[in-house]
Amino acid sequence: MNTHPNDWHGRRVLVTGAEGFIGSTLVDLLVERGARVRALVHYKPYAERGYLARYLASGEVEMQAGDVRDAGRVQDAVEGCDTVFHLAALIGIPYSYLSPEAYVQTNVVGTQNVAAACLRHGARLVHTSTSEVYGTAITAPITEHHPLQPQSPYSASKIGADMAALAYWHSFELPVTVVRPFNTYGPRQSARAVIPTILAQLHSGAREIRLGSLTPTRDFTYVTDTAEGFLAAAAAERAYGEVLNLGTGTEISIGALAASLIAATNSDAEVVVDPTRLRPGGSEVERLLSDNTKARNLTGWHPRTPLPEGLHRTSTWVAANLEAFAPGRYQV
Repeated sequence: MNTHPNDWHGRRVLVTGAEGFIGSTLVDLLVERGARVRALVHYKPYAERGYLARYLASGEVEMQAGDVRDAGRVQDAVEGCDTVFHLAALIGIPYSYLSPEAYVQTNVVGTQNVAAACLRHGARLVHTSTSEVYGTAITAPITEHHPLQPQSPYSASKIGADMAALAYWHSFELPVTVVRPFNTYGPRQSARAVIPTILAQLHSGAREIRLGSLTPTRDFTYVTDTAEGFLAAAAAERAYGEVLNLGTGTEISIGALAASLIAATNSDAEVVVDPTRLRPGGSEVERLLSDNTKARNLTGWHPRTPLPEGLHRTSTWVAANLEAFAPGRYQV
């Protein structure tokens, strides 16, 4: 029997990677709905908490510093929680070319540690995947049965992490759901991603917008829609042991996206392909387009934010936070 995704009052929840883009948005929704949230955040000696800083004074979120590679620390963090949203991961694709072992340790071993802790403490696990595991679409729209193609060390590590999480369902009946967001965007996203990269350059007055390949298409989902998908997945017993795509079912090329943002900001900038931003040939994912039928059927979730509306909100946020970006630098 499913429970309502808004029914979180009094429940103890752990969010790993809670200070990040999607993680902090998810924390906000959980707090609004009455959950008792514990946040496992990556240890920093200067105690910076990113987008969770506002909770330090209010005490609405319990902060625990740690690292998902540390099994003992993860066990401590999970204890007493009934649901764990596991978002902690290394996510930058370009950096995975430089440091693939770090991705295996954080994404695969870290997920194993989280799943083991959930099993020990009787917690429900919602594990975060990525549409990058599909690689370039062989058939579209992409269902959860699409072959997995490790076209980067990052995607390979996430495939391994997904399998580690699902193994705990098959082997130990741990209630696990793997949510597979397509390209999430919105306020708080870093310049590592394409939409804030374009907007930061436009709002800084650049006449040339430097990008990688313009032909790939992506399925962009607004961040609050993605976070709502996590909550819906956690509330649905029918989703135990399942993988769920969280995407809109629409696609746009990077070139068309850039042109749309240039027009929306009343700029006359031109797009220039920067060779340093191109992926290796066999690593570029040319097409990602989701089929979200399974998520709709099992959880009732569906995206609500049209792309133009989401881009407007994101543009406003980037403009107001431009000092946080370095528009001329390629952020890996």
